[in-house]
Amino acid sequence: MTNENIILLSILQGFTEFLPVSSSGHLILFSKFTTFPDQGMALDVAMHVGSILAVMIYFSEDIWEMAKGLWKRYFLPDFSIAGNKLFWLIAIASIPAVIAGLLLNAQGMEWMRSSKLIGWTILGYGLLLFIADSIGMTIRKINHLSVLDALLIGLAQCLALIPGTSRSGITVTMGRFLGMERREAAKFSMLLAIPTIIGAGLLVGLQLYQQNNLKEIILAIDGITYSFIFSIVAIYVIMWWLKKSTFMPFVIYRIFLGSLLLLDSYGYIHITQ
Repeated sequence: MTNENIILLSILQGFTEFLPVSSSGHLILFSKFTTFPDQGMALDVAMHVGSILAVMIYFSEDIWEMAKGLWKRYFLPDFSIAGNKLFWLIAIASIPAVIAGLLLNAQGMEWMRSSKLIGWTILGYGLLLFIADSIGMTIRKINHLSVLDALLIGLAQCLALIPGTSRSGITVTMGRFLGMERREAAKFSMLLAIPTIIGAGLLVGLQLYQQNNLKEIILAIDGITYSFIFSIVAIYVIMWWLKKSTFMPFVIYRIFLGSLLLLDSYGYIHITQ
């Protein structure tokens, strides 16, 4: 794995993690469309951790409000305090994905890294995003969410364990079905990624530590660093875009890419390595 390869992957990760197009799916497809070897799940997760560090910087004020809200009530739930409520909504929404992730990790997840599966998920969930963004109202903010709303978004996030689904895409889709404003749905989706991806990062980090593979550890650190830089830029871009626009460009892109992958997978065209 060369430094050039890691930089290209980090650019791809940074600009797709917060767009509803599936960063994990694009990272897997990278090796299939190029001569580069598959980077493996460990580096994938490392680059996701870089993206989460970018989220924590961008939304540092919200994270600080959560910390103050928790401290005021000694870490007990109190939905009358905005920061406290936000923390517990994220915590509740994170539970389903943590359970599902542990179960899938025990079974092994390499079988999911196929272009056929990614093609179907990119296409199918792209169409679902189109429906949600077309019929969903834009009247609710994060502070309007209930425990049930958070749980529904959390259950939707479980689907993102399948590459091509898009963690941001499926959580935003559920948010739009629940009537959330586009920027608010995107913001909650980004904040929700923090505990989920940090958990995955700690799990992979422990595995690398146990393997005592210095080369893989250095690659992971490089992936985190580069991904952080490009993710910061991507967050500013998507939040600016959603001030005045819809998710339609991403829907069109998903339909195009998903269709292309399926045509390749079923032998009608040949584009992958």
